[in-house]
Amino acid sequence: MAFEGCPGSRMAHFQDKEAQDDTPAAKVKSQLRQWPVQLHLVSPLAPYYQGADVLLSADCVAYALGDFHTDYLKGKSLAIACPKLDAEQEIYVEKIKSLIEDAKINTLTILIMQVPCCSGLLRLAEVAAQSANRKVPIKYIIVGLQGEILQEAWV
Repeated sequence: MAFEGCPGSRMAHFQDKEAQDDTPAAKVKSQLRQWPVQLHLVSPLAPYYQGADVLLSADCVAYALGDFHTDYLKGKSLAIACPKLDAEQEIYVEKIKSLIEDAKINTLTILIMQVPCCSGLLRLAEVAAQSANRKVPIKYIIVGLQGEILQEAWV
């Protein structure tokens, strides 16, 4: 029987995905620089966004990327969102636009999963950027379900 519905809701079980060696992993220090992080709760006027490199990540990404903090979050201010489950996404467009115009962010990196619904976060950022008077470099990275980087490009 074929599974129908959203590919982002399709079950997948990654069989006993364990480390390739028995060496204990070192503790990784959190690179989180601020709170809150949920896009509905953040204020673009907060001091940690002023002139910052900002990472806008889909909620699931940090769970798929083993080195999320070290490789992607380090040195950036964070906002997270779910383009499938979060309500009132028009607020997201205004907040991203405000990050660009009011906080005068330096760069915006969008991290999304490979599932179709996740691309909505990139579209929201593109709409916000197009409506902003100020332009910033925007990079997007698409992450596979098991943490592999599938695509990386500048908008």
